[in-house]
This record gives sequence, C-alpha cells and structure tokens, in this order.
Amino acid sequence: MLAAVGAICFSGKAIVAKLMYREGLDAVSVIALRMLVALPFFMAMAWWSMRAASSPPKLARADWLKLAGLGLIGYYVSSMLDFLGLQYISAGLERLILFLTPSIVLLMSVALLKRRVTSREWTSLAVAYSGIVLVFWHDVHLGGRVVWLGAGLVFASAVTYAVYLLGSGELVKRLGSLRLVALAMIVASLACIAQYALLRPLGSLVVQTPTVWVLALINGTLCTVVPVLMTMMAVERIGAGNAAQAGMIGPVSTLFLGFWLLSEPITLLQLAGTALVLAGMFILSLKKPLQGDS
Repeated sequence: MLAAVGAICFSGKAIVAKLMYREGLDAVSVIALRMLVALPFFMAMAWWSMRAASSPPKLARADWLKLAGLGLIGYYVSSMLDFLGLQYISAGLERLILFLTPSIVLLMSVALLKRRVTSREWTSLAVAYSGIVLVFWHDVHLGGRVVWLGAGLVFASAVTYAVYLLGSGELVKRLGSLRLVALAMIVASLACIAQYALLRPLGSLVVQTPTVWVLALINGTLCTVVPVLMTMMAVERIGAGNAAQAGMIGPVSTLFLGFWLLSEPITLLQLAGTALVLAGMFILSLKKPLQGDS
C-alpha cells in the first residue's frame, strides 16, 4: 500500500505541473516553487537521519563534492529536463518514459561495466520499448513535432537520473538512502532557487496567486516529500523489488489523472502501449530467470 500510494503521489507531479502551466508559469518557476516548498522538509529529513544513526559517518571533502554532483545531475538537471519536456507532451507519455529508467540503468551497465544481458532482460527491453513506440506514435499524431522535443527532453531526464542511480551506489551504502536523498535534494533545491534568482528577481517567486500557491504546496509536499518517505518505508518493509512492482500503478494512475484533471484523451492505443511498458518493466523486475537464462 505504501509503495502504491507513493507511486500515485509521485505520478501526480506531472498533473500538478501542467495545471501550473495553465496559470501562466514556466518550467523555471514551477520547479523553483516546488523546491522552495520541499526544502525545509528535506533539511528536517537530513537532520533526523543523522540524529537517528548511532554513529553517522563523517563526510570528507571528496564525499561532499560527489554528493553535490549527484544532487545536481540526479535531481536538478533531471527535474529541469522533465519539467521542460512536460510543456510539450502529455502527462501519460512523460510518466511512461520516466518509467523506463531501470532499463536505461541496465543499458548503461552493459556499455560502461560490460555487464552481460540475459534473454529475460532483452525480452523486457523489447516489450517495454515497443509500448513506448505505440504511445509516442499516438501522441505525435495529436501533438505534432513538439512531441519529439518533449519526449527527447523527458528521455534525457531519465538518462540523467539513471546516471545518478549508477553513481550513488557507494554513498548510499555508507549514508543510507534517507540521508543521501535528503542531502541530494537540498543541493538540487538550492540550485533550482539559485537558477530562478539568476534569471529573474528572486522576490517575484513568492508573488503568486492563491491558486498557484495551493498547487505549489501540493507539488512540493504531496508529490515530492510524501512519496519519497512512503517509498522508503515500503522498501524497508517489503524490499526494493516488491516495492518497484507495486509502484507500477504509477503510469496507470497518471493516465487516468490526466484524463480526469487535464482532459487528456485515453485511447485503446495508449492503453495497449501502457500495458506493454508495464509488462516489460515487470519482466525486468522478476527474480526468477526465464527458461533459457543462465
């Protein structure tokens, strides 16, 4: 339940962002407001993670540099590309592309770490990416050339987050997932706010309509902080693999939330593509190899 609700809350980020775009904001403003709201919570999480640890490891200068780099690539750059892409594509397609992140990690492992890919993993990639092609083809016919731009930006977001996942392995073992995520999100939050300050007067960020502030509070808490905590609680109880499988409800919830709140159409082609992506990621998450795997 924790993993499923967390996935639904996190998937709502795309819906809230699109509603904020309708209020006249751009991606820079949306992400700055999101991080401004979330920053105090992640500072509290970092403090709590250190307080709860019996002997929290001290971070050397090299650790801080690596942590800053991970926070910038995994949460600042990745989020910025995601929010930029959301201006051009549907929330449903955005969530499906981001859902491919485990497959991108797998392909990076093959290219960089010379990891061998099993037949089960090749099958999962073929099924999942055929689903993306279906949904993408559907959206191109509705949205035209800008869908290419939006999908490319969101896919780049998934790639940068995959880089974060690959690079965070050593630190997450030393710091724990809660402390690492909290510190990385603090770095990203400060970067997003600094970006806004460089591009326009910082004081204008807080001068928003009540509707925008309500959406920003939902985005920063219910769609950012809450799903992080719920997912970690789920992983602690049932393990990362089971939590990931329960989280597969995320793309489906985005599809129906987009239909309900954004009037985005739902077609049989979209449903078929979504089913293929979910099936591919489910196959990838299976612990038991398919017949023929070694």
